Amino acid sequence: MWFSFWRSKNRFTLDELRYLTDQLQKVQSVTEMNKDFMIEALRSIAELITFGDQHDSAFFDFFMEKQVMGEFIRMLKLSTTVSVSLQLLQTTSIMIQNLKNERAIYYLFSNEHINCLITYSFDFRNEELLSYYISFLRAISGKLDKSTISLLVKAENDSLMSFPLYVEAIRFAFHEESMIRIAVRSITLNIYHVGDESVNRYVTTGSLANYFRDLVSFFRKQCIDLSDLVHQASKNPSEELSSGIAAAVDEIEDNLYYFSDVISAGIPDVGKLITDNLLQLLILPLLLPCITDEPVNVGFCVQDVKFCAVTSLYLLCCILRIVKIKDLANSIAAALFCPRVAFLAVSEVKTNGCLASSSVHDEYETNHCSNGDFRNMKLTIPEDTCLPGGADGSALREVLLSYLISGSDELVLGSLVLLATLLQTKELDESMLDALGILPQRKQHKKLLLQALVGESSGEDQLFSSGSSLVRESFGGDFESYLHKLKDQYGISCSVFEAKSSPPLCRHQVHALVRLFCRLDVSAEALWDGGWLLRQLLPHNVADVNRQHLQLLRERFSSCCHRVLEEPKGFWPDELLTVIIDEWKKSKKAFEASSPRRELKDIVLPPNKSRHRDFIPSDSSFAAGENMCELVKVFVLLCQLQMFFYGKPLPDQPPFSEPSLMPENSRAEVAGLVDIVPKPGVEVKLFDTIPCIIAFEKGKERHFRFLAFSLGTSGWLVLGEDLPIGRELGVVRVVAPLAGCNPRVDDRNLRWLHLRIRPSSLPSFENLSSTTRARGKAKSMVDGRWTLAFKDEESCRSALSMVLEEINLQSLEVVRRLKPLFDLSSTMIDQLNSRDIQANQPAKVDMICRNIDTYAANRTSACLQDTVVDMLRQKLEN
Repeated sequence: MWFSFWRSKNRFTLDELRYLTDQLQKVQSVTEMNKDFMIEALRSIAELITFGDQHDSAFFDFFMEKQVMGEFIRMLKLSTTVSVSLQLLQTTSIMIQNLKNERAIYYLFSNEHINCLITYSFDFRNEELLSYYISFLRAISGKLDKSTISLLVKAENDSLMSFPLYVEAIRFAFHEESMIRIAVRSITLNIYHVGDESVNRYVTTGSLANYFRDLVSFFRKQCIDLSDLVHQASKNPSEELSSGIAAAVDEIEDNLYYFSDVISAGIPDVGKLITDNLLQLLILPLLLPCITDEPVNVGFCVQDVKFCAVTSLYLLCCILRIVKIKDLANSIAAALFCPRVAFLAVSEVKTNGCLASSSVHDEYETNHCSNGDFRNMKLTIPEDTCLPGGADGSALREVLLSYLISGSDELVLGSLVLLATLLQTKELDESMLDALGILPQRKQHKKLLLQALVGESSGEDQLFSSGSSLVRESFGGDFESYLHKLKDQYGISCSVFEAKSSPPLCRHQVHALVRLFCRLDVSAEALWDGGWLLRQLLPHNVADVNRQHLQLLRERFSSCCHRVLEEPKGFWPDELLTVIIDEWKKSKKAFEASSPRRELKDIVLPPNKSRHRDFIPSDSSFAAGENMCELVKVFVLLCQLQMFFYGKPLPDQPPFSEPSLMPENSRAEVAGLVDIVPKPGVEVKLFDTIPCIIAFEKGKERHFRFLAFSLGTSGWLVLGEDLPIGRELGVVRVVAPLAGCNPRVDDRNLRWLHLRIRPSSLPSFENLSSTTRARGKAKSMVDGRWTLAFKDEESCRSALSMVLEEINLQSLEVVRRLKPLFDLSSTMIDQLNSRDIQANQPAKVDMICRNIDTYAANRTSACLQDTVVDMLRQKLEN
């Protein structure tokens, strides 16, 4: 029978389909002898049906008439080989994906043939078979709409009784293979987004609602795994751990985006289910109590891992930024007013991570729960674990501020990003932001202005007080309602009185940020994030910062200026101005951006500096360049902060002095190199040069004439040779930077001069680690060395004197160009000394009126502006 199949003819005909169908109907058993025919017949039928859907409807009419789908099911039951099952699943998937005719789709989904394939007991121990089965389910879900979905469900008395496609798909929601999990999510999202009311009720009631609980349980396991990686990387950073963290972060964020997509389907109660499960299983018992400066032990089956504060901060930021649910966001914010001890009772909860529904097969429970993946997971917080400063009863928001003052660089970054995320979370009520102390002052003034307009005395009094003394008597009903909800629904106790009595005002955040800027043990990147947050909280006015803050900033800036003044004497004075210009532009862009520039994963990923620390010698120019770039970032930020405080607009370029005129008879002028950048082959006058010998290769000495000269902020070391036309002219053969050469006469041979030779340009430290990884093996980055031999000791001393003199001229020019930036410190002192903290009332009136004018101009029509301003001016005069 099967030999006649291989006859030569036009395959895409109705006769060919009729012949193949006839042969299938004659098969009574599937054996090793005929399985190849069966496989080829199934593949050919799929091709013919797809062809007919596009060219001739008679093909599918015949397919329906002969009930070929029924033959497929019969072949499946007859077969005992995996290959036939694989081909049958592939054949059906191809037909479903490629059929465009609605009538054809309706036929395939009717008569229970598809449901029979879905519920068939395949041997899923075969990974390839499972992959084909999931692809088959995904193909079905891609064709669902409100009409076709009704063909795949079983209903009774207008109530949905079963939905095999959904039930079978979620069996594999937590499979160890990520591609399987991704496909299952796609299937469920296709179902949710159909919008069928009966299906929506079915997936959110009864035992199937546990799927959302199990999603969070599985997500929690991934969070604990991430925390373990982060904890290991903090002890022993490596490229392998960094890659593992990056992969774990991607999967966690994908899970959260899946939560967000599920919510966007608009199914009633799904948002509440996800919110409750996230709070009960993850946020309240794990993330919030772990916002401490010491890792917290998590009892996880037979394992003990550390759940660290950095991971908690990162996960809270991810949840707030991705899962946009109002109740969830406000519950997290309200919980920050509770002390850590309030979460201890909740943290003892045990959660079963498996679906308890009978609709979930025993195989799923065996494969995914018996190994303890997320069953009976329990959090244990040691009794001796305390918050920073030992205040175990401190509210969590105070812990965040304490990290800014004394936490590690990672905790500083995590706290700043969390505060910035809260500030930008649109789902948070303004009363919640106000209570947290991160409501921007422009919104505070707007709120108080509206209260004053309607005659509320508290709003009027606060509006006409100074910016630094705004006092709120209450935070509003929304804030209190969420505190009550935490207590009533989740058992988290935090009285309204305690929340109000803790420092709520913006000035406490400002104080913490100012203290942050004064720290020396925090990276410049974290300080930039603090600068962005400060700009969001304060208007462009120094009046909103008290005298102590200005004094601290002045001292910090003066200290930073002293450190910058050391750089012209170091390795990279010729690059210092360029680095300042580049960092000025970047800092200004970050400072004025509408949102933080950092990605959330930066919180948990080890910094690049720690990755290439091992292969950069600490005394090399590479390490000095990296340190200079870090110092410049801090210096630029402090400069821009002072301009910000005094209401000055940030210029696009830093205010440098103009270049000075070239001194007469300078070495650059004598050598004829004033307008020429020295490079090999350039002619040079050799009047002040000193003869020397150097060997660039062993045993090969060369005679040169040595010259060192500076030209503005640049400087070079030149080795030239005489031209045959005369001794007054020569040609440049070798050039090296003057800066960082560190000249030194040899201790034993006083005719030898040692020079360190650094690269001509500053390397890109951001790409350094990736470059070394690409090479496969990191090579130590060291500077070059020159040893020049002169004819006598006097010539050697002359060369040394020439080099030192030109280094000094170069350094002085760099310092002179930087003077306008250093003068900002003097401006700060003058303004600090002349500032009157207790400004008189008329000055207050003028300040408030200017704020009102600005607000009215931005928010009201021209006709209404005068009315608003006159009304408030009258209130002020009274």
